[in-house]
Amino acid sequence: MAKHNDIGKISEILAMEWLVSKGYEFLEANFRYKHAEIDLIMKHKGIMIFVEVKFRSGTGYGYAEEFVDYRKRQLIIRAADHYIHAKDWHNDIRFDIVGVYKDKCGNVAYKHFEDAFY
Repeated sequence: MAKHNDIGKISEILAMEWLVSKGYEFLEANFRYKHAEIDLIMKHKGIMIFVEVKFRSGTGYGYAEEFVDYRKRQLIIRAADHYIHAKDWHNDIRFDIVGVYKDKCGNVAYKHFEDAFY
């Protein structure tokens, strides 16, 4: 597996553990539908949350939320629609972005963008 794929998987695990520590319930990771993938599917306060995780080793090239473009959002929404239908979910949903930032010293920080798009 390529190094960037390893970093992506580790970032998803870190984000999932961080969200769980904030009271979120983990449902599924890496849900795929056609060409789309949802990194994390969580539940919190009766809301199903589809989470896109982005890793950054700094902010010199931009913030996590800037790397979820229109096409990526549309793919995630399409996959979420399929998931909702398959699970027969009739309650609220939300799309979040979690940025995982690691500095030169190895310190990890998180930035959570709730209801980032739809």
